[in-house]
Amino acid sequence: MNLARKIIKKHLVSGSMEVGSEVALKIDQTLTQDATGTMAYLQFEAMNVPKVKTELSVSYVDHNTLQSGFENADDHKFLQTIANKHGIVFSPAGNGICHQVHLERFGVPGKTLIGSDSHTPTGGGIGMLAFGAGGLDVACAMAGQPFYITMPKIVKVNLTGKLRDWVSAKDIILELLRILSVKGGRGKIFEFAGEGVKTLSVPERATITNMGTELGATTTIFPSDEITKDFLKRQNREKDWVEMVADSDATYDDELTINLSELEPLIAMPHSPDNVKKVKDLKGTKVDQVCIGSCTNSSYADMMLCAETLKDKKINKNTSLTISPGSRQVFSMLASSGKLFNIINAGARILECACGPCIGMGQAPKTKAVSLRTFNRNFEGRSGTKDAQVYLCSPEVALAAALTGEITDPTTLFGAKPKISLPDSFYINDDHFQKPSNEGEIVRGPNIKPLPKFEPMPDSISADVVLKVGDNISTDHILPAGAKILPLRSNLPAISEYTFGAVDKDFVARAKSVKNGVIVGAENYGQGSSREHAALAPRYLGIKVVITKTFARIHLANLINFGIIPLTFADVNDYELIKLADKIEFKNIKNIIKENKDLVITVNGKNIKLNYSFTERQKEILFAGGLLNWIKEGIK
Repeated sequence: MNLARKIIKKHLVSGSMEVGSEVALKIDQTLTQDATGTMAYLQFEAMNVPKVKTELSVSYVDHNTLQSGFENADDHKFLQTIANKHGIVFSPAGNGICHQVHLERFGVPGKTLIGSDSHTPTGGGIGMLAFGAGGLDVACAMAGQPFYITMPKIVKVNLTGKLRDWVSAKDIILELLRILSVKGGRGKIFEFAGEGVKTLSVPERATITNMGTELGATTTIFPSDEITKDFLKRQNREKDWVEMVADSDATYDDELTINLSELEPLIAMPHSPDNVKKVKDLKGTKVDQVCIGSCTNSSYADMMLCAETLKDKKINKNTSLTISPGSRQVFSMLASSGKLFNIINAGARILECACGPCIGMGQAPKTKAVSLRTFNRNFEGRSGTKDAQVYLCSPEVALAAALTGEITDPTTLFGAKPKISLPDSFYINDDHFQKPSNEGEIVRGPNIKPLPKFEPMPDSISADVVLKVGDNISTDHILPAGAKILPLRSNLPAISEYTFGAVDKDFVARAKSVKNGVIVGAENYGQGSSREHAALAPRYLGIKVVITKTFARIHLANLINFGIIPLTFADVNDYELIKLADKIEFKNIKNIIKENKDLVITVNGKNIKLNYSFTERQKEILFAGGLLNWIKEGIK
């Protein structure tokens, strides 16, 4: 048996481990972050469960740490007090990015983890089966309910050889994206194996599993081996280690091989993580900004590489360099080592231990700037500047650009790469984590609004097409992040006003002008972040149906959770037949779905067949008007 199936089998509550079947998994740990956590905890409250039922749940503050108004600070207090009352560990602002911190201090090999952040699969770097999910799914897990997924295919990624100097783990995942695209991982778990695995440290493995999300994968996982044990020992957590490896005769649904020895520095061009080119082919492109950090590349090893590479050097006068340590632990060790001086003296700007520029929370580039970032996403406008050209790369490539002012292959710029070793013992100070007392009052600021009440699905729906979009629409397109919008995450009426604002400024008014709305999309609709607001806000605005060619996994689940009916074209060419403002009658849709009948709509005199694939549980959720309604009804 392969590793992923071993963990699934151990946590299987119901269902068959046949590809395409729905399985329910027991969840050991959950995490939330503050951009999605407030809504998740409001939903948890609505379930009337006095204390979380997981082995561990952690609430992190790492996204909305820019306090330009009262909203973020108020929400942080809400998160602190609700965590204290309901048995959740609270990690305040400054402790670091959830995925980096969880890997360091809480992750356990062989355990299951879901988080209300799409990059939760970072935990796969130490052999966890970790999933990104919508906040409502996380709330359900905290309430003791299983997590439902469609049983994925397990793909073996066989790593051979060893990385050359100035080639890094980031180049491994960029190579996978180049081969497979942002749609290539749908319905799959990627399990890494082969002799090359033994050459990669846990931080390097975590870089790969973190960005496996951009493949559209269900999750990604490395074995828990002696290297994992060594990492946990250095974190004074050797007791948490357990060996988790595939059987020697394990079988897989598919397999591909990457020879690490043949890789060279890669870079993802605007505006997609799979638009990957060789760095040498872009040599000489002028660079205005470089940002190193995020949950992908902010580990101790990444920061020490920056410090050693920048020693006695100065960044290019035309390039701004920002560096964000991933955790308080990393920042503390960087400072105590004296190496922080190298970074500051080189001219870099030091940001706090948070997501920061990755989610558009500060450091927006100048107009039409070229910005190289060690992050995981470069969707148009995500940086805060719509016409910025954002590239994704390794710290090695980022450092070369910061020093030269242009895209430069680090293998041609530097000599031998500094040998960065993990410390014998990481600096441990867990005093900043706040353990719950399971009592106390919950403090709510004026920006926290009550959850909306959604009506059950009607028997028939008469709706208007209020938006038609193309391929690879991300949750950033649907509901952007950034310093202006994210502070409204607890205020659905306010944040919904920004829905599809970057795509069609008239969308909100158009949606409000009709009773029921339909959105038509193309391939990979809803890729990217797990933010459930990208489903919740459209539902609040009256969207009842979304029709696409294909959906991204997490967003599909979020649509169902909030009672929006996700449908796909039986013939993708029929996408061309539907136009903006078309009226569509979904006659007897409830009964059709209930009895698994063919669903055919008539648009402009043309019959269009639509596909759907819902489990009986998902049908009941849709009929109830959403998951929270279904739970309140007591349907199990």
